[in-house]
Amino acid sequence: MASKPALCVSVVYSPAPRQVREVRLSLSPGSTVLQALQASGLLELLAPQEPLTALFGVWGRQVTLQTMLLENDRVEIYRALKVDPKVARRARFAKQGARSAGLFARNRPGAKAGD
Repeated sequence: MASKPALCVSVVYSPAPRQVREVRLSLSPGSTVLQALQASGLLELLAPQEPLTALFGVWGRQVTLQTMLLENDRVEIYRALKVDPKVARRARFAKQGARSAGLFARNRPGAKAGD
């Protein structure tokens, strides 16, 4: 009887903005998210308290550590947000001002807002 081929997956983690670490793995069929995380070594990059609160996903969908993986799955480690995106957007808008943001960013010189 022929053995089943190895399961190829990747594990991805972004420790900071614009930094991405990706590890490609060959695992045995029937492997779980937890086994992929342990094999990748990326869990050591998390702060000591983060593995308890971190969320994990496969192709953008949140999963549990016991989820079975399929061929070419992408396991993602999600880090906590430091700032609420809505608050950050409001702060950027306040800093830029209404005239240099959104619909009014590409006006002709001397044109009124909204033209």
